[in-house]
Amino acid sequence: MAKPASRQFAFLLLLGNWALSLPSAPDYLQRGWQRLLEEGENCLSCRPEDCPSPRGCLAGAVRDHCDCCWECANLEGQICDLDNTNHFYGKCGDHLECRLDAGDLRHGEVPEPQCTCLSNQALCGSDGKTYAQICKFQEVLNARPVANLSVAHKGPCESEPQIMSPPYDIWNVTGQDVIFGCEVFAYPMASIEWRKDGAEMLLPGDDPHISVQFRGGPQKYEVTGWLQIQGVRVTDEGTYRCFAKNKVGEVTALASLTVLTPEQLNVTGLTLPQPPNRDFEDEAESEEWDDYY
Repeated sequence: MAKPASRQFAFLLLLGNWALSLPSAPDYLQRGWQRLLEEGENCLSCRPEDCPSPRGCLAGAVRDHCDCCWECANLEGQICDLDNTNHFYGKCGDHLECRLDAGDLRHGEVPEPQCTCLSNQALCGSDGKTYAQICKFQEVLNARPVANLSVAHKGPCESEPQIMSPPYDIWNVTGQDVIFGCEVFAYPMASIEWRKDGAEMLLPGDDPHISVQFRGGPQKYEVTGWLQIQGVRVTDEGTYRCFAKNKVGEVTALASLTVLTPEQLNVTGLTLPQPPNRDFEDEAESEEWDDYY
C-alpha cells in the first residue's frame, strides 16, 4: 500500500537532509536529492495541456519521469540517470547514452554518470564546417532550426590548412638549443615544410645541427612539426617559416630567431624572454619520434 503523501514527503525530506549533510557528498548527489524533493515521487494525472513548452533544447527533448511533459534532454558531458528513468538528473539527448567512466572506478574516485556521444566520427555539414561528431552537429542544428542545416557527408569537410598554433619569435644565446613548433589542422591532412628566408633549400638540408620532426596530432586531422637547432650560432639568426599545404591550399607562418653572444648579453643587461612555445620543446624532448629527419 502506498504511503500517504505527507508521510512520503517527510521521509524524502529526512533522506535529502541526510544526503546534504554528508561532508563528502559530491555536488551532483546533492542536486539529485534536491530535484527529487522538488518534484516528489508520485506522478499526478497527466494533463498535456498544462505542460510548459521546452525551448532551446540543444540535445533535443525527452519525456519527463512521469512520461507526460516534454523537457530538455541533457547535453554531452552532463550528469544523467544510468537506468534511463529521468528521475534524478535527467535523460540524455539524441545520439547520446549515459555511461560511467571506468577510469574513475579504477582510481577509486566517485563516479559521475555522464552523457556520452555514441559516435566519434567527424562529419561535414552543409555549411561547409567540420563537426567533431554527430552530437556537436545536433547542438548547432537545434540552435539554428531555420538554417536548414544538414549532413553533407561523413568525414570532415575538405579544407585548406589552418595553423592552430604558430611558431613564436625566439631570443637565445649562442650554444643553446632552440625549438620552433607549428601545429596545423587540415583535411586531407597537411604536410609541413620548414624554410629559412634567404636560403633556397628545405630544412634541415645537410646541416647536422638542425633537425626536423613531425607527428600527427594533438587533435584529429592535425599534424605538428618541430624545427630544432642545437648549439645555436650567430649565423642561425633570421626568419623561419612553417609552410603547410594540401591539395586544397597552403598557408605560411613565420617567426624570427635572434642570437646573442654571452658578451652582448652581459653588456646590454638584457634578460632573455621565455618562449611561449615551451610546451613544444617539452613534448619534443620527452618522447621518441618515428619520423625524424
